Amino acid sequence: MAAEKSQSEGKKARKGRKHESMSPKDFYEAKGSELSRKRKPCPRCGEGTWLAQHKGRAYCGKCGYTVFEGKSSNASEEGKKEGTEK
Repeated sequence: MAAEKSQSEGKKARKGRKHESMSPKDFYEAKGSELSRKRKPCPRCGEGTWLAQHKGRAYCGKCGYTVFEGKSSNASEEGKKEGTEK
């Protein structure tokens, strides 16, 4: 005898959140007759590739360029120079 096929119960529920595409209004801000960019472009990839804003950093999804916000490296170097002059 042939084995019986079990019927599926329909589509499986999607896990996680649904990703939405970005529209141009998310990248530009209109002030009067001028347009200004809301996000910074990637210095490696050039104009047209935007850095994604995360908590404490900006990231390029195309090339992997990352800029960390917060403590700057220049401030720590100045503190070291001042300490050695004493």
